[in-house]
Amino acid sequence: MTYIDGFIVPVPTDNKEAYRKQAAEAAPLFKEFGVRRHVEAWDSDVSEGKVTDFRKAVDAKSDEKVVFSWFEYPSKQERDTASDKFMNDPRMKEMGANMPFDGKRMIYGGFEAIVEEGAPGGDYTDGFVVPVPEGKRDAYRELASKMAKVFRQHGATRVIEAIADDVKHGEVTDFYRAVKAEDGETVVFSFIEWPDKQTRDDAWAKIMADESLKPDGEMPFSGQRMFWGGFEPILDSAKREPAHA
Repeated sequence: MTYIDGFIVPVPTDNKEAYRKQAAEAAPLFKEFGVRRHVEAWDSDVSEGKVTDFRKAVDAKSDEKVVFSWFEYPSKQERDTASDKFMNDPRMKEMGANMPFDGKRMIYGGFEAIVEEGAPGGDYTDGFVVPVPEGKRDAYRELASKMAKVFRQHGATRVIEAIADDVKHGEVTDFYRAVKAEDGETVVFSFIEWPDKQTRDDAWAKIMADESLKPDGEMPFSGQRMFWGGFEPILDSAKREPAHA
């Protein structure tokens, strides 16, 4: 299964183009290191949650937007090899000294895919971060696999559900704090790729109205502490040319 490095980044709204440009310039370097695919998606439909949400996750300021981003690798071994190159290449150090965002509030981690349906692509992404009890991993995977097929039937090009494998606790923010993880819980980083926002909106309307998909019994995760939102890709290294805002 695919290995994912997932990122959530607070970026000043005025720095959107600077962020996109830096990411586009870095893409060939990331590919050199072994990143199979690199996606950067800009806040499009991210709502405020009562308990958690994308903005709370990175303590986003009023003049900031959230970027949902990920790297894809064929395996954890190739990801670990790439990580060593990231840490030791002087070009990365130079790039890190001129970031158009607050790196201290960025959160990131490594996730192992447990559900993977469809093929990469699309111009709109739903991103999710979910707290899951360790003892309910199998139940969560079963539910996620079922729903992935539903999303695909409604037009999604791809669904990835990836569970925490190398997610560290940060000094300021991290994935565990983002979902207010309790003892015995892990974190899932998930996304759905759609051809466009209209397809996504139509699909969700149909799914939410489908009585056969209503929850039956206790869910294998905390719905109150999961969060999600819609994002428009501003860079996708799998495409011939990076997407522009």
